[in-house]
Amino acid sequence: MNPSILQTPIEYLKGVGATRADILRKELGIHKYQDLIQLFPNRYIDKTRYYKINELQQNGAEVQLIGYISNFRIVEQKKGKRLVATFRDDTGEIELVWFRGQKWISENTKRDQPYVIFGKLNWYAGFSMAHPEMELFSEHEKSIRSAMQAIYPSTEKLAQRGISNRVIIKLMEQLFITTNGRFAESLPFGLSQELKLLSKSKAMFNIHFPQSQEYLARAQYRLKFEELFYIQLQLISKNLSRKTKIKGYKFEKVGANFTTFYEKHLPFELTSAQKRVIKEIRNDLGTSAQMNRLLQGDVGSGKTIVALMSILLALDNGFQACLVAPTEILATQHYNGIVDLVKEMEIEVRLLTGSTKTSARKEIHQQLESGELHILIGTHAVLEDKVTFQNLGLAIVDEQHRFGVAQRAKLWRKNDIPPHILVMTATPIPRTLAMSLYGDLDISVIDELPPGRKPINTVHRYDSNRLKVFRFIRDEIQKGRQIYIVYPLIQESEKLDYKDLMDGYESIAREFPAPDFQISIVHGQMKPADKDYEMDRFIKGETQIMVATTVIEVGVNVPNASVMIIESAERFGLSQLHQLRGRVGRGAEQSYCILMTSHKLSADSKTRLQTMVSTNDGFEIAEVDLKLRGPGDLMGTQQSGILNLKIADIVKDNDILKAARYYATAILKKDPGLTMEEHQVIRQNYLQLNKDKKIWNYIS
Repeated sequence: MNPSILQTPIEYLKGVGATRADILRKELGIHKYQDLIQLFPNRYIDKTRYYKINELQQNGAEVQLIGYISNFRIVEQKKGKRLVATFRDDTGEIELVWFRGQKWISENTKRDQPYVIFGKLNWYAGFSMAHPEMELFSEHEKSIRSAMQAIYPSTEKLAQRGISNRVIIKLMEQLFITTNGRFAESLPFGLSQELKLLSKSKAMFNIHFPQSQEYLARAQYRLKFEELFYIQLQLISKNLSRKTKIKGYKFEKVGANFTTFYEKHLPFELTSAQKRVIKEIRNDLGTSAQMNRLLQGDVGSGKTIVALMSILLALDNGFQACLVAPTEILATQHYNGIVDLVKEMEIEVRLLTGSTKTSARKEIHQQLESGELHILIGTHAVLEDKVTFQNLGLAIVDEQHRFGVAQRAKLWRKNDIPPHILVMTATPIPRTLAMSLYGDLDISVIDELPPGRKPINTVHRYDSNRLKVFRFIRDEIQKGRQIYIVYPLIQESEKLDYKDLMDGYESIAREFPAPDFQISIVHGQMKPADKDYEMDRFIKGETQIMVATTVIEVGVNVPNASVMIIESAERFGLSQLHQLRGRVGRGAEQSYCILMTSHKLSADSKTRLQTMVSTNDGFEIAEVDLKLRGPGDLMGTQQSGILNLKIADIVKDNDILKAARYYATAILKKDPGLTMEEHQVIRQNYLQLNKDKKIWNYIS
């Protein structure tokens, strides 16, 4: 088949026309033949069996019958009317019912010819079938026969405009007739042989018209593998391209800053995971290629120390470094933490955020350009064009999923040669998702907590246990500890029966009255200065209880806070619950997380709460979250573009994803430019996908 046929506009396919083409474009995004062939079924129905009416038994069963239609009549009902007809075969009869399209059905149904009908049975003093699929037996025999019938994605508008599942099947049949069912091969012969894959043509036919359950499974595997293979090829080639084409500054020496800090100022011994990650980073920085590394570490795993030691390597080699965080609270905390760690060393560190005064900004700009300032920590303000460095060698981005691609790209332009990039996240990303989203980055994982940290004890309590929880809070405060109480809402919602933050604050204030107890309150609608004042009081230990919304989710570090109470915990996602829990357990004392809920819980809510109670492992939690919510939802809309998969599912098809990545890696290792004869089919398909904007191109 000539591949250009698939680029034909959909209106030219027999049976479509301008009106249907317009609906298909708007509702299903089908513009060309190529888009229709990639409209993969949601599910399949077994159509191998034709029932007799006297065999029908089960209400709600989907069945296929052969017989005659007669005796059309209109029946009045409370609202409107319904069309009823009798369907009979040689063993009995049932009623057929239509609530819409009655005139067309009545006028166009042939009374003296056999039909094949298909639909769901309803029982009410006898079987009936509403809005059955109908096809003349003579036409049915000419159709492409398959063991199972495909059920395609649909919308209400498609159904209203008469584009039923049957119509989509007919259009698909027409497409196979037009193309002779032949599709250009997109994987090399050797790879297909090794994996025993169906040919592209056979896979395409069996995904739409399965000849058997076995052929359907093989078609699905082949097409899922191909889709994931090209995504992995794109990500890996992007990584290789960076390493070969994008030069980076070579950090050749480990100097006085790194050595002095390691030997004299390290507050605790590094874990083996931290040592491993620092070694990986040092290896990257020692080559002439730009580093692009993702550092994953669960809450409290010690990423800041790793970031600082990477910064010290930059300083030892005559470069400056910056660390960018998404919020002022987090940036300030990084600043305070790093200043404290290097206070006995001759290193200049400054903080730049939206609220930095103009006079301080000017001073920071001058110090950066003169090279007097070694480390700049800040928010998005660091990315502004007027912030210029004398010699930026390393840029660290924290909680990177909160920064867009364009924002990160600004860091690249802060020096003649792009600085090395280290991206950090405390949001554990499941391995499957990391492979799909960040497959172009090298990934390091800190998978153990510093010694002496006790696991947080997590329990689930119902609202009816509240008095016991209050007693527990009192006991902890008497021991000198501090408490977080987090609410999901800022203002009362009429639709949702959840505790409002202000109601909560008042009830806590009644239970823990002044002057014996002091309470801070923090929420998203407060002015930054007021928020910082309240946070500061809590950090200094002037207040024992912090009542807050999720503004405290990322970055707050109060080692003396030992209890996290999450109200209406069923309202939070798993990763959010885990992040909130990570605000405690930062000191040497035993810490607790109490998940408060009502008795009314959905199945998903129960799973989330059980997961939180059973494990402190962020990666285990992330895997459960991925299964519950799906990949697009998990990473937010800005990340979900690459996950807009046609047939594969990165959660369910984990094994296929691993295989696709393995073979894509092996091929690019052997032939980075895809210039070998055996890889020309990959190259051509890759470039076509890039041209169609289905994939980005890193192979020139």
